[in-house]
Amino acid sequence: MGAKLGGRIAGTDDDLVEAHEINVTPFIDVMLVLLIIFMVAAPLATVDIGVDLPASTATPPPRPDKPVFITVKPDLSLAVGENTVPRNALASALEAATGGKKADALYLRADKTVSYGDLMEVMNLLRNAGYLKVALVGLDARN
Repeated sequence: MGAKLGGRIAGTDDDLVEAHEINVTPFIDVMLVLLIIFMVAAPLATVDIGVDLPASTATPPPRPDKPVFITVKPDLSLAVGENTVPRNALASALEAATGGKKADALYLRADKTVSYGDLMEVMNLLRNAGYLKVALVGLDARN
């Protein structure tokens, strides 16, 4: 073949050679930038709204023969079954009430004047004691 002369290959008659390949690198760069923008913007799009939750009308699951109830009273004292228990003795009282079966569900009920933070403290006490299945008890609103 011919030698290169002045930027053109000698022996070719074409003035311009067209490249029929698409350069996808800029497309990938743009897509990655858009992905990062959406990943950053998506968590910011959620809005925290104060909500007054309604009562549930769902059919409750069947209860066991001897359910263990933990009650949070309006004065924030705790009761396991009918017995009032101090917070530091809750784990031992639950151990006696459940017979050491930590896989059984516990039923947590609280007075409506108890704050959400206080209820979460009790749930943390239950979790620290090893009881992970906790059902919240409410009034049945079905009529």
